[in-house]
Amino acid sequence: MQPDRVEREQCRGALAAVFVSLGLLLAAPCGHGAARPVRPARALIVFLSDFGSVDDAVAICKGVMLSLAPDAQIIDLTHQVTPYSIVDGARLLARTAPYYPAGTVFVTVIDPGVGTSRRPIVVKTRRQQYFVLPDNGLVTQVVDRDGLEAAREIRNARWLLGRSASSTFHGRDVFSPVAGHLARGDDWTLVGPPVADLARLELSRAVVDERGVRGSVVALDGPYGNLVTNIDRDTFQQMGYAAGEPVRLRVAGEDLTVPFVATFGDVPPGRPLAFIDSRGQLSLAINQGNFAQIYGVTPPSELVIYRK
Repeated sequence: MQPDRVEREQCRGALAAVFVSLGLLLAAPCGHGAARPVRPARALIVFLSDFGSVDDAVAICKGVMLSLAPDAQIIDLTHQVTPYSIVDGARLLARTAPYYPAGTVFVTVIDPGVGTSRRPIVVKTRRQQYFVLPDNGLVTQVVDRDGLEAAREIRNARWLLGRSASSTFHGRDVFSPVAGHLARGDDWTLVGPPVADLARLELSRAVVDERGVRGSVVALDGPYGNLVTNIDRDTFQQMGYAAGEPVRLRVAGEDLTVPFVATFGDVPPGRPLAFIDSRGQLSLAINQGNFAQIYGVTPPSELVIYRK
């Protein structure tokens, strides 16, 4: 026999009351009256380092994070950053962060000053993302773009891996446990005192003059050997080139003329091209080839684009 309308409404009301009660339990204060924010069931940790993959460093750090936040999802941005290159780490961090949601914890360990007076910090941006890293300029581009809400020095000994303290492996002993605490929803202000000023990375800027624009090759794009430059779309457009036209340039001490096109397949295989990459920067490449190898370009390297 089917339940009548009154019985169905009573059932709906009872279920609603159960869900409301559960919601109140989730939002209930924890500890000494301080409410713990409701967080997604699976927190995101994005891990970036120059550790490489030939030993156990990355696995050890992940183990520390998961011991504190077993439900967290750890995503490897890359661990093949050029060793000690804060510039490379900062660039990759800034390129990646916009594609992750609020609440994501970024752990970045490119730390040539490990064990010295440089501060370990947590930065919270106005996009509500957290960055756990050394205060050596790694977060400069992120903060410039996304804004700084606050920063704190990592001082709370209870948030560290004290039983194996080392002056040379802060990735394991400092940054990983702090990431775990953040990922499981602990109050980030407990990590330590506020930081008033952050170390800044001084980045090279493209300069426009009467001859053209003088910039730099700042990196190579993956295994392809494409040149990543610091000349953005708007600056390049000031040189007057239209799609399909040859661009006069000088790179690695060699004068070249290459066509400005939209994508690799616009030139035959083995031929060079200039294009605006997916991040809005001028890039040089060879269709199905390696520009850096063929022309002997090693970042950082000067790049000049002459006016049309």
